[in-house]
Amino acid sequence: MIIGVPKEVKDHEYRVSVTPDGVATLCRAGHTVWVEASAGQGSGFSDEEYQRAGAGIAATKEQVFEKAELIVKVKEPLPSEVQLFRPHHILFTYLHLASLPELTKSLLEKKVTAIAYETTEAQDGSLPMLRPMSEIAGRMAVQVGAHYLEKTGGGRGVLLGGVPGVEPGHVVVLGTGVVGSAAIRIAVGMGARVTALNLDVERLRYLDDLYQGRIETRVVSTAAVEQAVSQADLVIGAVLVPGAKAPKLVSRTMVSRMKQGAVVVDVSVDQGGCFETTRPTTHSDPVYTVEGVLHYCVANMPGIVPRTSTLALTNATLPYLLRLASDGVERAIRDDPGLAKGVNLKNGLVSCRGVAEAHGLPFTPLL
Repeated sequence: MIIGVPKEVKDHEYRVSVTPDGVATLCRAGHTVWVEASAGQGSGFSDEEYQRAGAGIAATKEQVFEKAELIVKVKEPLPSEVQLFRPHHILFTYLHLASLPELTKSLLEKKVTAIAYETTEAQDGSLPMLRPMSEIAGRMAVQVGAHYLEKTGGGRGVLLGGVPGVEPGHVVVLGTGVVGSAAIRIAVGMGARVTALNLDVERLRYLDDLYQGRIETRVVSTAAVEQAVSQADLVIGAVLVPGAKAPKLVSRTMVSRMKQGAVVVDVSVDQGGCFETTRPTTHSDPVYTVEGVLHYCVANMPGIVPRTSTLALTNATLPYLLRLASDGVERAIRDDPGLAKGVNLKNGLVSCRGVAEAHGLPFTPLL
């Protein structure tokens, strides 16, 4: 199969979807790989490294799309890329279509087979290609929040770890999956007071045992969320419903009752966000203020630590990419029900229930 690796065009997105080692693996398996010039530069991979691995270097993005059958990316395609798709194309990337109605409509019109990293499941029901970026985003959420809590960042001027005689900052984490757990780990390590909220009592029990009472745990309810966020210096949104829009756990009224200069970091922004006041931002313009509360809602947080992110991501994606290229989509999804769950769009139809429900479109299961 002919595989295309375009350069990412999202704001401050420096990751690349395949490393030179990945190219070498694909070429050894008999596939052809075309990489857009300088696609790997942001992650520290030169065109020469890709060429030595066996890739062809395409001078333009248009050439990559013209040559390739399978387009592998990191982030969802932007309008400038959507126009380059043709009906035979297979797209393999993070999609988050439940929060992107226009992109969903455009890819359906193009009849692209769109396979999402974030809805592909392993045998145990976990999300193997979402996990590494969730781990990174969760870790980053605390350091980003700590930065914006500084007075020069626009925040309250609170040091998360406190000092002897002065109480530490209070971090509230909504959701205790991969993102939330990573955020809790860093926040505890920084010496913050941490409150974790989740629906699953067993998960909270596990975290309580793990941290030996160093964190507070609460079961999610409207009252519990309102009380926690009103006391917080930093609130991290880490809620995920795979393939679907994130539930709005924090209303604008709740935000209005938060401390002035408090900070919200909504990692759920890819799926629409779990705050009513969330709207996507970019690394170029990352924060805005609502009701005196700073909001950081960048949809590609790991993009600014690309060396770490690219290596972590491609460790997870390469086995699936190799399978899609070697077996073809039909056989690959027939043999792997977890990969089949990654197919969001096929033949102009929506094959992911969460995406269909988010946009009021018919849901057509894969046969």
